Amino acid sequence: MATVLITGGTGTIGNRLSTLLREQGHIVNLLSRSKGNEISTKNKGQIFLWNIDQQTIDQEAISTADFIVHLAGAGVADKRWSKKRKQEIVDSRTQSSRLIVDALTKFPNKVQAVISASAIGWYGPDSIDQQAAFDETEKWHPDFLGRTCYLWEQSITPVLSLSKRLVILRTGIVLSNMGGAFVEFKKPLLLKIASILGKGNQFISWIHVDDLCNQYIFAINNASMNGVYNAVAPNPVTNKELTISLAKKIAGAFYIPLHIPAFMLKIILGEMSIEILKSTKVSASKMLNIGYSFSYPKINDAINELTQ
Repeated sequence: MATVLITGGTGTIGNRLSTLLREQGHIVNLLSRSKGNEISTKNKGQIFLWNIDQQTIDQEAISTADFIVHLAGAGVADKRWSKKRKQEIVDSRTQSSRLIVDALTKFPNKVQAVISASAIGWYGPDSIDQQAAFDETEKWHPDFLGRTCYLWEQSITPVLSLSKRLVILRTGIVLSNMGGAFVEFKKPLLLKIASILGKGNQFISWIHVDDLCNQYIFAINNASMNGVYNAVAPNPVTNKELTISLAKKIAGAFYIPLHIPAFMLKIILGEMSIEILKSTKVSASKMLNIGYSFSYPKINDAINELTQ
């Protein structure tokens, strides 16, 4: 049994990860800006205070932790990308990492490893007919999300100088009923409309939320696991394939495929539409090669579980 400290623990991924860790007998502590957040646990987990803007953190949060899972960061798709919002997205990631590194430097602790989120926004768009998927050796792409991911990863890397094991999971599109892209994909189907974004031939590198959370647990349990890993399912699909598969599951034969033109997405979403329309095919080979076994390797596996 280990004590795991989670940043961003009240989000979609953090909530599910906390549940799975507790089911395995681990103590789960959370970092929060206020004590007002509820924590339901039978293993005496605690909520500790931190303030990223003021760079303060409860020393006990660090001194009691065996592992830190770093998920904190402003939602990339929560608001339009104004100049101010883009800076918030970057700062929420880099400044929270800075606070963790500083705390590990200043406070006596027994932290064995830090497992940090990143994203496949690191990679640029592939070509539609590209055969090889991006692997972890690919250089970061110089667009907004590529630069954000680069700064994000760089900000947590100094834990290596403290003799801590570091694992970074570059996460794909997370499919969950608790929030995020999958919930948005389902909404038009309430009206029997299968909304295909743009031409629909852009690749989506996705992962079921349980596989993602289990990869964090896998990283905690495997002392030989170090460095960067793509956290994506081994079978990416196009936007059209995902949308039609979901429509068939929810609506049966009674749905209308409807392409949402790229120009309309640009009007509605602004610069963020670039990411919606971008094709990014990412490899899961490194994760598979270290022995991780996916519960939901194919899109229909994930859709069936999430719609049952």
